[in-house]
Amino acid sequence: MTAKPGVLFDVDGTLVDTTYLHTVAWWEALRQFDHDVPMAEIHRGIGMGSDKIIDHLLGTDRDKGADDEMTTAHDILYGAWWERLRPLPGAGDLLRACADRGLAVVLASSAKESELNILRKVVDADDAITAATSSSDAKQSKPAPDILEAALDQSGVDPRQSVFVGDAVWDVKAASKLEIPCIGLACGGTSAAELKRAGAVATYKDPAELLRDLKNSPIAELPKGA
Repeated sequence: MTAKPGVLFDVDGTLVDTTYLHTVAWWEALRQFDHDVPMAEIHRGIGMGSDKIIDHLLGTDRDKGADDEMTTAHDILYGAWWERLRPLPGAGDLLRACADRGLAVVLASSAKESELNILRKVVDADDAITAATSSSDAKQSKPAPDILEAALDQSGVDPRQSVFVGDAVWDVKAASKLEIPCIGLACGGTSAAELKRAGAVATYKDPAELLRDLKNSPIAELPKGA
């Protein structure tokens, strides 16, 4: 497979407005097992997968026997919102604009496959998507770079000719481990200032603002594909 330029996209909180729904779902799931964690703390952990976020919130020196049950509780609570999920402004149009430039468009998601199928329907831009990953494609979730490595492998994108777009500091940290520039979007609730401190090369309010400035963004610096 010939390596090609492309743009990798996180999905939750970047293309679909799910960050605070995940926050509430984790808050309630933890409460069901007598863990009272403030929502602000949970929000700042969103972007990690379930393999990381429970340790992040509760610490590693504890009984982990209920972790799988807490994860299942989160999934059930979050699943109740699936039919009402909405794309963030400009999400589908941004993916199509990147594809129109000849760039591979890759969803680098850690969502479970069933959830990813719902998210793709919400974004409604499958005509522009080259490849997409799910949690089954990576051993560890962000900030480990596994899901980005899987996205590169599946799409044939050259990491030296790629940009990652995400909404959390965990996205920026994962991209930095592969030396991939990361554009930060503040639509997931993390401020532009914090994304920049984490290492984002540029920040925008949401996909729509990035789309409006596409010709001046780091995406415009990628070579156009065939």
